[in-house]
Amino acid sequence: MASPATTRVDWKLIWAQRGFRYFFLAMFVSLFGSGMNFVGVSWYILATTHSTVKVSLQVIVVTLPGLLVPFLGGVLIDRLDRRYLGVILDLARGIAVLAAAYIASRGHLELWHLYAMTLITGMGSAMYWATVNALVQEVIPKSQFTGANAAVLVGVQSGMLVAGSFVGFLYDSVGIGGILAIDGMTYFVSAFCLYQVRRGYMSPREHLRYPREYSENTEATAEALESGENPEVAEAGLSLAMYADLKEGFAYLKQQPLVRALGITHATVMAGVVSANVVLVALANDILHAGARGLGFLEAGWATGAILGGFITSQLPGHLRMGLYIVAVAVLSAGHMGTPFVAFLAGAVLLQFIFGFCRAMGGIVGQSSLMSIVPRHFMGRTQSAMAILGTIIQLIMSFALGIVAERAGIVAGYALLALLYAGATVFAMRARQLQSGANPTTKFPL
Repeated sequence: MASPATTRVDWKLIWAQRGFRYFFLAMFVSLFGSGMNFVGVSWYILATTHSTVKVSLQVIVVTLPGLLVPFLGGVLIDRLDRRYLGVILDLARGIAVLAAAYIASRGHLELWHLYAMTLITGMGSAMYWATVNALVQEVIPKSQFTGANAAVLVGVQSGMLVAGSFVGFLYDSVGIGGILAIDGMTYFVSAFCLYQVRRGYMSPREHLRYPREYSENTEATAEALESGENPEVAEAGLSLAMYADLKEGFAYLKQQPLVRALGITHATVMAGVVSANVVLVALANDILHAGARGLGFLEAGWATGAILGGFITSQLPGHLRMGLYIVAVAVLSAGHMGTPFVAFLAGAVLLQFIFGFCRAMGGIVGQSSLMSIVPRHFMGRTQSAMAILGTIIQLIMSFALGIVAERAGIVAGYALLALLYAGATVFAMRARQLQSGANPTTKFPL
């Protein structure tokens, strides 16, 4: 697992990559739309039903596909052109969201329409994230993974969370129909940008492979079957190849404790960020009494912190990053414990700023570490494994937060979130311990 020494981030080199510029724009636009959708639908459900349980159901529905889709998705991501996969997933989600916007414009929107749309977008997102995270490795020099991840995270956070503030300020004017219409169009813009990332077809399997767990004869047999003229035989060959890929991916993760520790930490933090939306809308409505506009300020605070955190983290010396990673996750734990006791908007916005900063730091360090360690042809399966774990945690947390916040109060809900981040802190400490003990003379480019 040894890696070269930390290389200073070269922003000029990163932005000189035409493909990365299109990739960044695709992330910003796509996540801007997704952020509008997620926040707008959450607020609409709470305002309509006054139930945090109903809000949690929306989070559960968007998360649920992540239990099944990544099993197939991880294999496809490591076998097919990741650019084309991203384009297809964007187009499918755009059509689903525009259909819901049309229903809303006709005045016939019901909760089940929103849940159905959310399920479709959730299915796309379950594969999309692993796809684009793996695609970064193909459009940026390896020495610049940290800077690239910082730029991507800035694009994601500034897109999704600025969109959250945009919803807060615009919701009362255009309603849920307008929000969904804007969101649907962004997916088509994102698909165009991804298509422009490069030219031609590129398979991840063209690169050198990690020593295989299963026999090369199995792979040769699978490829021969796939190329057969009989559809049933070809299907059997594809199934055999996918099974072999899954087996190989699990074998790789089993042998990599550092990858597992980083993956668990990253998945847990991501699950906390998404499921926190259940109590955030209730915080704006029930404690701050600030309405949709107040929610917009909270989301803007997070976005500002995330953008600043992304730029600062990219410039940190490599030997400091893992230590600050632990501190960032620990601050998320302590901060969420105290959030419901800050009953004025300015203070709540400041806390969201801090959370966004810490989330950016943790996300950049964790993701760039994984990219530096995991071989390219394993990245799709590694990202999908993290997505499955994150999905399980999100489902449990979303359901629990909805029930706890409605029956025991928002304070109890935030305490549960703090406990989740405390667990992530433990795994971050384990990752640092494994990094230090892997090789006394080697420092990973974290």
